[in-house]
Amino acid sequence: MTLKDLEKRMKAFEDLEEIKKLHRQYAYFLNAHQWDEMIDCFTEDAMADIGIHGPHKGRKEITELFKIKIAKKNEKWRSTHFVTQPIISVEGDKATGYWAVYIFGFIENTPSGPMYQWYQGRHDCEYVKVDGKWKFSYIKYTSPWPKQLKMS
Repeated sequence: MTLKDLEKRMKAFEDLEEIKKLHRQYAYFLNAHQWDEMIDCFTEDAMADIGIHGPHKGRKEITELFKIKIAKKNEKWRSTHFVTQPIISVEGDKATGYWAVYIFGFIENTPSGPMYQWYQGRHDCEYVKVDGKWKFSYIKYTSPWPKQLKMS
């Protein structure tokens, strides 16, 4: 293995770790309702397709999605997102990947007391490096995932 090969492998490893960090920060900002910081994780022309909300293209639409639609839903329904098991492929300044997503949600004030629920989903993502920093160019949240089996 040459020094150039070793440098290339090291750069790919560093990029992979930066992408994982980006995705974990995204989940943290989402949980903390730090919308501006979270939206900064996206490119200007990114696409976000988040479950029942459908696709939103560009930072303006993504901002409306999170700051209005999702923030309003979170006034009653609180949730914490966990992202895990990343499978990521890096090729130069672009990457693709998918992650398992676990969401713990709850409503404090229901007639019968607090209501708690776990959800499982998947993030399918495309990433791009912009000015040396990794960002989402595409993210899709699918739930339920995997497809739920019917028990007989």
